[in-house]
Amino acid sequence: MGFRMGIVGLPNVGKSTLFNALTRTAAAQAANFPFCTIEPNVGEVAVPDPRLDKLAEIAGSKQIIPTRMTFVDIAGLVKGASKGEGLGNQFLANIREVDAIAHVLRCFEDGDITHVEGRIDPLADAETIETELMIADLESIERRLANLVRKVRGGDKEAVEQERLLKAAQAALEDGRPARTVPVSEDDRKAWNMLQLLTAKPVLYVCNVEEAAAATGNAQSARVAEMAEAQGAGIVVISARIEEEISQLDPEEAEMFLGEMGLEEAGLDRLIRAGHDLLGLQTYFTVGPKEARAWTIRKGTAAPQAAGVIHGDFERGFIRAETIAYADYVAGGGEAGAREAGKLRVEGKSYIVQDGDVLHFLFNA
Repeated sequence: MGFRMGIVGLPNVGKSTLFNALTRTAAAQAANFPFCTIEPNVGEVAVPDPRLDKLAEIAGSKQIIPTRMTFVDIAGLVKGASKGEGLGNQFLANIREVDAIAHVLRCFEDGDITHVEGRIDPLADAETIETELMIADLESIERRLANLVRKVRGGDKEAVEQERLLKAAQAALEDGRPARTVPVSEDDRKAWNMLQLLTAKPVLYVCNVEEAAAATGNAQSARVAEMAEAQGAGIVVISARIEEEISQLDPEEAEMFLGEMGLEEAGLDRLIRAGHDLLGLQTYFTVGPKEARAWTIRKGTAAPQAAGVIHGDFERGFIRAETIAYADYVAGGGEAGAREAGKLRVEGKSYIVQDGDVLHFLFNA
């Protein structure tokens, strides 16, 4: 089950530096000039979860397989991107293909690194990109509505439904609000997602601060935090330069370096987890002597669909799920102890999988 988060921002805000650190590679060329990232770079990263290591330790698992998230480094947007400025059309298409947006904002001063607008103002930068995405959405909606006229007149149910949702998004955008502010019922959710509106995607603001402010943030990141709270968006404060340095170190050296900087953990770990939460995802585990493995599902997923993430046959032939909560598995010292303590439950098709569940599925092949 793949989930993709696009890293966006104006040129020279630290997107590619952050991507390099995320993927532990130099695949994205970090350079002090706009549009150094012409094609979107894609990298998969493990979602950090200390619970998985603990489960593997208890079960004596030979292999540990974390769940993963895909990050896409999208070249810098500029004012006029919705009209094709700065290769804008290509970049907007790349954004359309991701599930969520990590919006990197420059919250640091550095005279050696130019700013495309000639000033440091993260709120204005955020507004620039949001405006371009809103304009692109409005133009897309107008084209789609024009193409639906004949079908709507003919009473096509799907076209009527699509028109209703498009007009709801159009009203919000014309009011200066992104499409993600439109209340959408669960019944409409699938059709709404198929519209692939740029501003309907959840947003995580990533404040790229100077090294000295990595632990506490600074005045600029505080402004972004206020904006994020007002929007109900997520926020992570990070120093991309520090994260890139850490990514070059072995785990022991990285831990020492973090301690010297007054950081409890790498900012990237917080970023990845925040992205995971932003998408409404959670994790369940399968554990045994061969491997301990984390699986990603959306919150609210029922047991048969959770089983289907492993293999379609598991969902089609689902019989039941043997379930142990993570805390009970640890307290019991493993499956046998949890079973003896009466903590192993047998759940059916209606069971909603909880974050941290240790599951064993029984199914008909």
